[in-house]
Amino acid sequence: MKKIISLALALLMLCSVCLFTACGDKKDDKTIVVAASPTPHAEILEIAKEILAKEGYTLVIKEYSDYVLPNTATEDGEVDANYFQHQPYLDTFNAENGTHLVTVVKVHYEPYGIYAGTAKALSELKDGDSIYIPNDGSNEARALYLLEAQGLITMKAGSGMTATVKDIESNPHNYNVVEMEAALIPNALTDCAVAVINGNYAIGAGLSVKNALAVEDKNSAAAQTYANILVVKAGNENNPAIQALAKALQSEEVKNYINSTYDNAVIPIF
Repeated sequence: MKKIISLALALLMLCSVCLFTACGDKKDDKTIVVAASPTPHAEILEIAKEILAKEGYTLVIKEYSDYVLPNTATEDGEVDANYFQHQPYLDTFNAENGTHLVTVVKVHYEPYGIYAGTAKALSELKDGDSIYIPNDGSNEARALYLLEAQGLITMKAGSGMTATVKDIESNPHNYNVVEMEAALIPNALTDCAVAVINGNYAIGAGLSVKNALAVEDKNSAAAQTYANILVVKAGNENNPAIQALAKALQSEEVKNYINSTYDNAVIPIF
């Protein structure tokens, strides 16, 4: 009888351990894990983190320096959300990778700029000079249209947001428009005449938008089109924790932080 009782107690303890372990593995619904680019996204999330803490949420920020892993991590459930991209890039990524990612809210806009390399003004550009642009998704098209806005090239009609260098219709000065990974461009400025640089990478490299040779108009349609967004996997957008994060990112505290920190290189869009 004692052996039976001992065996029963052992089984009960084992079940308790298994139950405890399962509970320990279960994700805390008060913890939000977000993938983000280091600048300015992770910095902005630090402000949201303080706001969320007051509401009982813990925000964990995972920094990524590329434009692919944050999306795959969100799709696979490794993180709850990401904050690094704009809508055209997300649309392109979903289409090319079969992912199911959706926008929750718009947060900010980063004006693209043309920055000096060996040429210190657009008027100094010479025939055959190299111009570096991002090579990823819709960011390449955005860079090409900024070059077109400055009269440097002309794009084929209807090229849209999937445009690449192949869609350049006219390049009268035979500029060598080079596609390059966006993160590498700031460190390659000495190798080109000028370069189009994403706002976050320009900030990270210590470049000031005020010193750019040309910048997208903050009052243009681009401000809405290229607003940086909070993204989750479809079906999670109404999760209470995600909604709390969205509210924090669109708070007055975040708006004031952006306006006082980035000297117009980052502009609130809410």
